[in-house]
Amino acid sequence: MGKRELAQTDRLQKIRQWLAAGRCVPRERMLRDLEVSVSTLKRDIAFLRDRLNMPIVWVNEQAGWQLELQLGAGTAQYEIPGLWLTAEEIHALLTMQHLLANLDTGGLLGPHIAPLRRRMDQLLDDGAPPDAEVARRIRVLTVGARRIVLPHFQAVGSALLRRRRLAVTYHARGDDSTSQRELSPQRLVHYRDNWYVDAWCHQRDALRSFSVDAIQAVQVLDRSAADVPEHQLDEELGAGYGIFSGSSVQHAQLRFSPQRARWVAAERWHPNQIGRWDHAGRWLLTVPYADQRELVMDILRHVPDVEVIAPDELREEVLQRLREGLIGMGGVDE
Repeated sequence: MGKRELAQTDRLQKIRQWLAAGRCVPRERMLRDLEVSVSTLKRDIAFLRDRLNMPIVWVNEQAGWQLELQLGAGTAQYEIPGLWLTAEEIHALLTMQHLLANLDTGGLLGPHIAPLRRRMDQLLDDGAPPDAEVARRIRVLTVGARRIVLPHFQAVGSALLRRRRLAVTYHARGDDSTSQRELSPQRLVHYRDNWYVDAWCHQRDALRSFSVDAIQAVQVLDRSAADVPEHQLDEELGAGYGIFSGSSVQHAQLRFSPQRARWVAAERWHPNQIGRWDHAGRWLLTVPYADQRELVMDILRHVPDVEVIAPDELREEVLQRLREGLIGMGGVDE
């Protein structure tokens, strides 16, 4: 009695390794080593060629298959995407699926969206168990995503790529004010399920981040945008915690209870954070920030399992928010 037939993923891996060696692989050798029928072998070859885009060709003289690019001067390596998808790759593909699913297909990209989504479906499903339906079984949930006006987003993107200035009417939700701004857009940022444009504000004569959904009116101007060096963007907009900008960076020192530390120690709050355990099993986290607003909100999520050690003004701001919350709920008398 012969050996049990190899699973398809194992067969595809063997075929890929044979072809990657740069030689023509005879059909009879494949049939013998894989112990499959001619029809099964042809289906495997078709899968690699048609779904995974491996340029496999039949060579009559040697009665076998070979990679087309290796018939010439160069060589190439091919992987079977579905077999080695990392958690980050799955997240990226599913996020792209989500963004495309919510895209207005009436625009210029409409005719190109369907084949792109089909290709991502194939990448997610290739190598998965039969009927796994990866896109249905794994979900990327968005929380707090704000709706944007598509023409405003298109205008921002157009000005960004054409290096033109923007005239915008902007609603600052923090103080509920509306202002007219002239902006030189530098880059678009998708952060925590919302879109922001990093721009040079000519009224403030400084770099600022603007929520695209808070733009109430926009016009692309026929004036060249000012260019800000990439390192300056990173220093001013990426040095501190969260989306808010500022050139004066401070460092928050936080201490989390042993229970909460089990989660927070595995989280990445900022690329330049520093974390360590203390003798009592608490997690000590130091993060840079230039504007405390977003950091305060994240600290409050962990109350009462977090303590602000420094600086004093950050600790006072967290306490003030807690007092105001209790007053609002009728828990404290003034």
